[in-house]
Formats: sequence, structure tokens, C-alpha cells
Amino acid sequence: MKFYMTPGSCSTGIHILLEELELVFEVYLVNLIAGDQLKPENLAVNPKATIPTLVRDDGSAVTEFQAIAWWLARTYPKAKLLPDDAEGEVRVIETLNYVVGTIHGQGYTRIFTTENYSADASQHEAIKTRGRNIVSKGLALMDAQLAGKEYVVGRFSIADAALFYVEFWADKIKLALPPNCLTHYQRMLQRPAVRRVLMEEGYRI
Repeated sequence: MKFYMTPGSCSTGIHILLEELELVFEVYLVNLIAGDQLKPENLAVNPKATIPTLVRDDGSAVTEFQAIAWWLARTYPKAKLLPDDAEGEVRVIETLNYVVGTIHGQGYTRIFTTENYSADASQHEAIKTRGRNIVSKGLALMDAQLAGKEYVVGRFSIADAALFYVEFWADKIKLALPPNCLTHYQRMLQRPAVRRVLMEEGYRI
């Protein structure tokens, strides 16, 4: 398989799942700042010009974090990256969508890509503040969900890989993690696959 990713981005979550499954894959680095995602060779693989992208053995590509994560869990069921019961699975999907769509898609985008919300520089601080508020509220909700549990649904699942990357970003921008999220983040950092991924992506543990 071929994995298109950017170190330190949301694709880090998928990278963790690939390592957890001990799969063999080729990595293709996409420099978003340089605009690599808009190059013809990348658009041919993913016309959305986004990351992550996973090109499977049959040559077909899967895009979107949630879709790739779900496909990996379903394709390699022995790893138990999804709960066996419908209630557990729906809670995983619920978390995936909220983390990626709201905490990342509405919160962090305002912090990291502020100019996409307004060309008026005088509005940028207010936009960033709004983004931090969305992230903080989202992490507070995740904190409540983690109460009394080691992982999102009790045992490690694809939802934890998603939650990890937004916790990782909070750590990098010095946004305080609520207690249960902090414990979850620290627990994730102890997983061998997570440690390998961060080292491979150029981060110190």
C-alpha cells in the first residue's frame, strides 16, 4: 500500500493505526505548506488535494480520516480496532466524526489556517481565539467521555488514534489538556507504535 501523509498532521493518526497493525506500506510525504497536494501527480491520486490518502493493493485510493480508519479496522478484524457490538462501534464513529469534523475541522483550522477565514488581518486574533474556544470545549467533552476509562470505548480503537492527534496538537500549541485527556495522551505516548511513529515523523518522545 501507499500512504500519503504530512508529518505532525491528522495523518499521524492513520500512521499510528498502520503501525499498530504492523502493515507494510510505502510513505509519500506531502508538504502542504509548499502546496504539494496541488501537484498533478498528487491530484491524480486524490483530487480532493487532502491528506491522508491510502492507496490499497488493488490501486484504489481511500481518502478522509474516518473512512481510512474504519476500512483498516474492518479489513484487519483480529486487531480489534473496533468494538464487536453495535453500541461500541457507534460510539467510535461518533467520536471520530466529532474529533475530525469539529475539534479539528472547526477549531484547529481557525488556529492553523486563520487566513482562510478572513483576508483581514485585524480579524485574525479573534478567529484564533474562537478556534481555541472550540478546541477547548471539544476536549472538555472528550474528557467527560474518558472518565473512568483508559481509552475512548474502554480498549484501544481507531477513535483513540483520532483523539491522540488533536491532543498532540494541543500539547504543541501549549493548550492545557483536561485531566482525563492528559492521562489518555500520556498513555498513548507509551504505546510502542505511537513512539515509533513520532520518531519516524521527526518528533522527540
